[in-house]
Amino acid sequence: MPVVKQLFLGGYGAGITTLGEDLRPVGHTPFAAPSFLAAHPSLPVLYAVGEHEEGRLGAFTRSAAGLTPAGERSSGGSLPCHLAVHPSGRLLAVANYGDGTVSLHRLDERGGFDGEPILLRHEGSGPVADRQERSHAHQAVFHDDVLHVSDLGTDEIRRYGLDGRALEPVRLAPGFGPRHFAFDGTTWHVAGELDGTVRAYDASWLETARARASEGQPNHPSHLEVSGGLVYVANRGPDTISVLRAGSLEKVAEVPCGGRWPRHFALAGDRLLVANQHSGGVAVLPLEDGIPGKAEHVIDAESPACVLKS
Repeated sequence: MPVVKQLFLGGYGAGITTLGEDLRPVGHTPFAAPSFLAAHPSLPVLYAVGEHEEGRLGAFTRSAAGLTPAGERSSGGSLPCHLAVHPSGRLLAVANYGDGTVSLHRLDERGGFDGEPILLRHEGSGPVADRQERSHAHQAVFHDDVLHVSDLGTDEIRRYGLDGRALEPVRLAPGFGPRHFAFDGTTWHVAGELDGTVRAYDASWLETARARASEGQPNHPSHLEVSGGLVYVANRGPDTISVLRAGSLEKVAEVPCGGRWPRHFALAGDRLLVANQHSGGVAVLPLEDGIPGKAEHVIDAESPACVLKS
């Protein structure tokens, strides 16, 4: 079984589910539409966005029995879909998809919200009229004390200092629709939700490779992670997980995700846990030499959208 102490499931249901090491539920905490979760790097605190038109942000203390609410506030925008905590544990960023606003929240020594948030608004559009009519912030990533935010609506990676100062954005291919992205130490890898590709960039954000995320079409790639020299991409539409070589993006494998509409996944020891939003479960896929196999079983979950191992 996966080597994890606790696992947390979020989605479009009515709360956050806590699973034990045996992947059995040990707790359920009410919080509406917790579509993405993040853990504090050093404290027993977990954070969740509530994906509503008037977005919410919640903090929870962790214990062996599950989660206890510890604070709640506005996400600073509409339809928040991602959040990240700075490695220092003193700052949290939220990406609000609906209006493109990014919010920065200071955290105190206990992991609680401290003071008023900084709101970072953005304007722009892209060539895909029905999806890029305005800014749509999708993922927040801290790297080298710079906040990077993928903006699906404007085909950019927006960048900010930790004080909210705007830095020069990275402009990507028109119609790409950047969603989730990851840096492996030398290369940025970005999944394009709108054109169905994965693209690789060097540390200066010069494009070095591109590949179709899936052989199936149409495809709307969702989550992307890099581990052990491999890039894992979830493909919504084909309902598969693709495995590519980091850097070159050479196709290694493409396997069924164990359900429908894989929105997110987590690598957990020798298993890949896939949140399949439309089929209502988290599929457990064994990994052999980094390649996922056929789903062993499915954990029941209502409209899952995030799997957090911790």
